[in-house]
Amino acid sequence: RVAGHASLLQDVGRALAEVDTLASLAVHAVENDWHRPELTDGDELTIEAGRHPVVEGTTEFVPNDLFMDRDRHFLIVTGPNMSGKSTYMRQAALITLLAQTGSFVPARAATVGLVDGIYTRVGALDELAQGRSTFMVEMQELSNILHSATEASLVILDEVGRGTATFDGISIAWAATEYIANEVGAKTLFATHYHELTALGDSLPGVENVHVAADESDGDVTFLRTVRDGPTDRSYGVHVADLAGVPEP
Repeated sequence: RVAGHASLLQDVGRALAEVDTLASLAVHAVENDWHRPELTDGDELTIEAGRHPVVEGTTEFVPNDLFMDRDRHFLIVTGPNMSGKSTYMRQAALITLLAQTGSFVPARAATVGLVDGIYTRVGALDELAQGRSTFMVEMQELSNILHSATEASLVILDEVGRGTATFDGISIAWAATEYIANEVGAKTLFATHYHELTALGDSLPGVENVHVAADESDGDVTFLRTVRDGPTDRSYGVHVADLAGVPEP
């Protein structure tokens, strides 16, 4: 008898699943002050007071704006370690994803151009049993992005080239930036500690610099978690080592 009603039961199951999903998104939007995004078929990605939907639930969160379009489609993100660069980029990807699922988003307002894919190279991962080092995994992820992303994609690069010699790493990061900017044309957020790359903001069309601000006073550094235009000049890595308890010598 159940088999005889299989089609009806599957229809009901699909309907209940859709209602459950939409109700969950609605409750989350109301409880967390999410707002309705505007979806367009253009290249614009504008976020006002955007937040990370997970991180904002665990800390006092500082919202940030983001603006990208065809004339400003590649942002080099610099700033101190632990200042919030990764969070800033990931919240942009999550807001884009949520908007395209039909959800409200964690931002005061957002205009999101449809993308054909979100490509990410984040974190450190190795697969030693398969003979793939951390750097090889990173390069394979980068290779996939460079081969697969299109002008209609969103690309998130959280460090590229740091797992090898400095000059090799800078060369790879520099060339990848030029290739994406000139050949692929995808909207891209690229966080890096290679400050040499910030020079590309002056020479490549569509490439601009933003940084996460920090305030230094009497040797103490305060991470402001605020994204501003222009490059940073320091990463404060020694300060972070001190915070981690590395011995003074």
